[in-house]
Amino acid sequence: MTTNNESQQMRAESPVGKSGRLKSVAVAAAFLGATLLGAAQAQAATTWKIQSVWDAGTVGYDLFEEWANSIEEKSNGELIIKPYPAKSVAADNNGLFEAVRNGVLQGMNPFTLYWSGKIPASVFLSSYPAGPDQPHQWDIMFYSMGMLEKTREIYKKFGLFYVGPIQHDANIIHSKEPVNSLADLEGLKMRVPGGMVAEVFQQFGVSTVSLPGSDIFPALEKGTIDAADYVGPAVNYELGFSQVTDYIMFGPPGVMSIYQPVDLMDLTVNLRAWNALDPELQQLLEDEVRIYSQKHYLTIQKRNIEAMKKFKEDGSKVTRLSQEDMDEFRRAAIPIWFNWASKNEDAREILDIQIEYMMNETVGYLSEDDLKGIEGM
Repeated sequence: MTTNNESQQMRAESPVGKSGRLKSVAVAAAFLGATLLGAAQAQAATTWKIQSVWDAGTVGYDLFEEWANSIEEKSNGELIIKPYPAKSVAADNNGLFEAVRNGVLQGMNPFTLYWSGKIPASVFLSSYPAGPDQPHQWDIMFYSMGMLEKTREIYKKFGLFYVGPIQHDANIIHSKEPVNSLADLEGLKMRVPGGMVAEVFQQFGVSTVSLPGSDIFPALEKGTIDAADYVGPAVNYELGFSQVTDYIMFGPPGVMSIYQPVDLMDLTVNLRAWNALDPELQQLLEDEVRIYSQKHYLTIQKRNIEAMKKFKEDGSKVTRLSQEDMDEFRRAAIPIWFNWASKNEDAREILDIQIEYMMNETVGYLSEDDLKGIEGM
């Protein structure tokens, strides 16, 4: 039989008295709460797969991958972006477009001009011959003149959301012979993009050829073409263009390219995926795309400066067209702008924003006289 004194002593020596039991319950409750909170946060996290058109190992993809991976921390773990290089999920551009529309991928990082056959307005959502030729001009039109909102209206028709433009670079021309004026273009066989670019160069006697990027070097090496357009100096140097050409054609001072001076990329996502995001995450992504655009552009330009030094060391020479050549090129291009815009109402509305801007005295690229007699005006 246990005495009262013994019972009291046992309770005193027991590691779990009333106070101990309360502490245990509190610890268990805290643990359960933390577990449930962690589970809720894990469930709240959204993961997106986004494919770029940059190949793995390129400076373009390295920059995109770094940016994509930064979003998880910036969103406090609420949004995770898994980046993929070109062809890793969708094998080609057509497949990329459909993969994002269908939700196989939640987004893409393409060159906007790729969709000219699917979204006709996209021919005016990146630079075109003799149009706005400075990166800041495109930012002004997108972010200050309503072009971003109009672009988003257009993309929604395809089940897509256009988050924002990403500044990249100009496209330039490498040639075997010097091109010091538009007259020197006569008779050249030149690789250029199709569409408006080819049509304008044809006005100056150029025989235009369409070739994939991988075929340009051998075509120049064999002499089957006299000149070739491709991207900017940094990439073109890595492709060995200084080995097969002697000249680089630029526009007037301050203008690297007269035909595709601001080759824009963008971030486009599946519309359903976008609408499922919390508004604060949507705003974060919009802001981050603008920041990324600047970083991407500045990094590419730094590489361009370094590459031009290497071209010069290899013996390449820069030739420049004059401002008079630029004006003549624009006069040839204007009717072609309106011809392309007449094919699609959305394209015309985008061009109208740009015409208004180019006619403004702050820019001064166009006047009423320039547009007189143009069919489609």
